[in-house]
Amino acid sequence: MSTTSLSIDKVSKRFAAFKAVDDVSFTLQPGERVALLGHNGAGKTTLFKIILGFLKRDGGEVSVLGAAPGSSAARKAMAYLPESVAFPASLTGEEVLSFYARLKGEKPSKALPLLDKVGLMEAARRKVGTYSKGMRQRLGLAQALIGRPRMVLLDEPTTGLDPISRQTVYELIGEIAEQGATVLLSSHALTELEARTDRILILSKGKLVADDVLGRLREQAGLPIRLKVWTRPGNVQAVADQLGGGRMNGRSVEFDCDLDGKVKALSAISALGNLVEDVDVHAPSLDDVYRHFSNTAEKEV
Repeated sequence: MSTTSLSIDKVSKRFAAFKAVDDVSFTLQPGERVALLGHNGAGKTTLFKIILGFLKRDGGEVSVLGAAPGSSAARKAMAYLPESVAFPASLTGEEVLSFYARLKGEKPSKALPLLDKVGLMEAARRKVGTYSKGMRQRLGLAQALIGRPRMVLLDEPTTGLDPISRQTVYELIGEIAEQGATVLLSSHALTELEARTDRILILSKGKLVADDVLGRLREQAGLPIRLKVWTRPGNVQAVADQLGGGRMNGRSVEFDCDLDGKVKALSAISALGNLVEDVDVHAPSLDDVYRHFSNTAEKEV
């Protein structure tokens, strides 16, 4: 029977008159990949620091794998990758990983293969001072994964990475989640997260305003689905007349419908037969969902 990896219960943190985290509660389970979203100043970094034991909370309870934040048991089971990583410029990538392996009580020989995992094996003996920002970020990810941690916190893990390296990072995240680790990651690159996380948490001004899988958040938001119907040459006006959609580019008709009306709309499109060449269904994106919940929270303040 699995146990909860992280439990946050009514946690608050104030800096003078500013409430950075306001009565936040959620739990994470083993193997989950969870995105923590929010604008700058929403409380994401503060919450990370509370989980790590770097900051003391003003109220509420936090349990990390059944242990207190910052305790020896929690530290041994956790890994953290900050947004901006820094390593001694005079050390090689191999030396950096060996150093962190020893700090974590691991044999360096077991940690060094992680350099290959993040695509740095060819640069393993180069000094870190010669690394690009993206290479340093990948080295940071490698050191975070030493010892197969059970709870992994990633703050903007793909910052400075090229598209191929970004794909590598998300493949690694999927791999460690499959092995049972819980991954909580913060990112502004919402398009990347849409198909690569299991659940979405949204913070706004310190409050948790959304917590669910993307599909259910779409339903809660009530955002429209956009249908784009590609017509055969010369038929766009006939299709537009029958569907009541707008004309676009001379070959397609676009219109919106709600979730409940999607099947009915697709049936109407199917009934047009040879007038239609193809149809694209665009569900609300994670960007749309995030904007909805953030804007709603702003209005309620």
